[in-house]
Amino acid sequence: MESFPMEEKQNKKNIGVIGGGSWATAIIKMLCENVNSINWWMRNEDSISHIETYGHNPNYISDAELKKEKLNISSDISSVIENSDLIVLAVPSAFLKSTLNNLNVSLKEKIIVSAIKGIVPENNTIVGEFIHNQYDVPYKNIGVLTGPCHAEEVALERLSYLTVACSDVEKAEFFANSISGRYIKTNVSDDIYGTEYSSVLKNVVALASGICHGLGYGDNFQAVLISNAIREIKRFVDKVHPINRDIKESAYLGDLLVTAYSQFSRNRTFGEMIGRGYSVNSAQLQLKMIAEGYYSVKCISEINEKLNVEMPITQAVYNILYNRKSVRKEIADLTEKLN
Repeated sequence: MESFPMEEKQNKKNIGVIGGGSWATAIIKMLCENVNSINWWMRNEDSISHIETYGHNPNYISDAELKKEKLNISSDISSVIENSDLIVLAVPSAFLKSTLNNLNVSLKEKIIVSAIKGIVPENNTIVGEFIHNQYDVPYKNIGVLTGPCHAEEVALERLSYLTVACSDVEKAEFFANSISGRYIKTNVSDDIYGTEYSSVLKNVVALASGICHGLGYGDNFQAVLISNAIREIKRFVDKVHPINRDIKESAYLGDLLVTAYSQFSRNRTFGEMIGRGYSVNSAQLQLKMIAEGYYSVKCISEINEKLNVEMPITQAVYNILYNRKSVRKEIADLTEKLN
């Protein structure tokens, strides 16, 4: 049996990834650059077989080359978690609860990193709070992975920056080092609330950006929309968790910009379909991927009923998607509230 010095044993952690979509696949690709063995849970047996044979995910960012010899892929989630010390959650927030319902092992002693940019709808909580409340994981063992970064650009190995947040900065640094590489640069933060809520809200803003683009609003208006949006995000995160943070940092403003403007943003694409007259159902069917902002805007609006933060952009998107108000009129009303 291989022997390690005590310090090296403490630093040597087995990493598992939960999820089989674009972002999970991108995280696996990043980990493959630094980690010798990665546990990976995905539901689809055909996808598992394809990746083990060809080293590509057939359904998501299939251009991403994966080092299949480093992957231990399984559809048994309990086995993956049992054999991992640090677990990265990368499933849509709407499906997190049902995914973890099948667990028959404890998460309590694990380090959990949320790569989910959404709110658990059954509980109206961010993923970190959900994991803490439901699985008794201490906050010092909960981290958040946030952008600005799209899975598609990771597949293309374009230079990208990521932030890992955890109240225990050493744990954040461990995971940041595990994904860093020649095309991935990382920062660490201790602001798990601000980074996670900001990553949720930027998806809502991206919906608004897409809706406005679909209606024919131009770049001049988009600049005003996004400058108002970062202030809206700041008001909300400062109310939820008031600490000294610089909202202009990449984890906040940068993540907002890439999600609101990028051609790879599924939330912007979903919003653009709504602006062009698609129904919610038809837009979801055509997109074929989860737009987290659709679920998040409802959760944020319900949370804000108690907080009473001024959030005109969020309210406009909620009115369009859930109150079925006129898209054109709602955005016209919104334009009068921005400056």
